[in-house]
Amino acid sequence: MRLGLALGGGGARGLAHIHVLEALDDLGLRPVRITGSSIGAIIGAGYAAGMPARDIRSYMLDCFVSPRIVIGRLWQTRPVSLQEFLSDGGFRIGQLNARRVIMAFMPPDVPLTFEELQIPLGVMATDYFARAECELDSGDLRSAIAASAAIPAVFRPVRRDGRVLVDGGIYNPLPFDRLKGVADFTIAVDVNGGPDGDGSRMPTPVQAMIGASQLTMQSIIDTKLTISPPDLLFRPAVSRYGVLDFLRSREILAATESVRDEAKRAIERHVEHRLKGHRMPMPRIEAAAGPSR
Repeated sequence: MRLGLALGGGGARGLAHIHVLEALDDLGLRPVRITGSSIGAIIGAGYAAGMPARDIRSYMLDCFVSPRIVIGRLWQTRPVSLQEFLSDGGFRIGQLNARRVIMAFMPPDVPLTFEELQIPLGVMATDYFARAECELDSGDLRSAIAASAAIPAVFRPVRRDGRVLVDGGIYNPLPFDRLKGVADFTIAVDVNGGPDGDGSRMPTPVQAMIGASQLTMQSIIDTKLTISPPDLLFRPAVSRYGVLDFLRSREILAATESVRDEAKRAIERHVEHRLKGHRMPMPRIEAAAGPSR
């Protein structure tokens, strides 16, 4: 039985992906292919490289243990010469070079190319001028991940193979549909979340911009679920955390810890059902550590 794994975008909320990876490790299951958008592509690359989920957890916690560590890594992304500065697009207010940031934070165990990965990986990006999604699965890995994570206004677009690419979540925030025909059994992890509050206060301009983007992506995900859902869907309760709350990594992982056991039980039930030769009467959707939408 071929298992496919789709990891969605959501910034720091995507740390909750690690719990589902730990459940797969506990069960001794290995995907035949992983697809990911944004943070899902980053964590998916580590897993596809052969890193156990516990090592991915440790690495992420070490990366974001303090503001000093984060600032130090970001400092490494600066151009070191005027020529490099100009070739990098010059000075742009509020836009970081996504590839440089990915290079600074990517685990050293992750290879430079897709072809060196142990598990095939598909990385979702959005072709800005073609107005279409594109799945990258060959060649330079870091530029692909940078494109997938290039949130507009935070990161500048990535130029690759003659295309201008931005955040993969714009067109496909949870790419389980890309596993059709490749996997017999598909697991999707949705960490998009949404605006969190009770309406008693107005969002700031930045909060409104990010929240509106999350609402748009959730609409895309919900439409896809209606048309052709995955076999299992996990939605950790992550809405209380911001997209850029990486310094709260330990808190996010602790708050969503129950996802690991819930995922393990649900996957075990589903695999056992399939191995007995029974077909599920309908796709099973499970909400982990939070209500399903």
